[in-house]
Amino acid sequence: MYVEVDERDVKMQSSYLKYLPALYRGDDFMGRFLLIFESILEPIERTVNNAHLYFDPSIAPADFVPWLASWTGLTFDPMWTEEKRRELLKSAIELYRWRGTKRGLTEHLRIYLGITPEITEYIEGMKLDSETKLGINTKIGSSGGGNHFTVTLKLDSDSETDISKVRAIIDSHKPAHTTYTLIVKGNMPEK
Repeated sequence: MYVEVDERDVKMQSSYLKYLPALYRGDDFMGRFLLIFESILEPIERTVNNAHLYFDPSIAPADFVPWLASWTGLTFDPMWTEEKRRELLKSAIELYRWRGTKRGLTEHLRIYLGITPEITEYIEGMKLDSETKLGINTKIGSSGGGNHFTVTLKLDSDSETDISKVRAIIDSHKPAHTTYTLIVKGNMPEK
């Protein structure tokens, strides 16, 4: 059965009526009056209901990503792509958890460079081979030389990597008492 409805017979009612005492819920004027406020507040409610989407680096608006990064103390290289910025921001908490370790430095450099660096630690006195005899030619611990590590990068000749930025990343992630050597393999242009 088809019933024709005149537009004038349909009463516009605000969904906010359900929050009022029962006395006002059936009031036609109140239903139309609240529509004014509902039309103003509805876009704000939609934004607030979707606020969690702004905090996910994968889907946050591009101009929001640097602001999110500021929450974690990250600064982006202006030359980085948006994809690289988002990946670093997604990894920020994990990187801070591993800050000062080989794992943390490796991951940060991997995100920045797109390749996994080789990081080696040399600890004097810890050489173990078939000739090793504990207490005779081997000692446990180091004699001051164990606070040094080497970062080796194997870059392509067409790489546009800024070595000064690589050094800045290493300096920000290494423990304060350590020193390092950076070895870059490949034909790197001078910067």
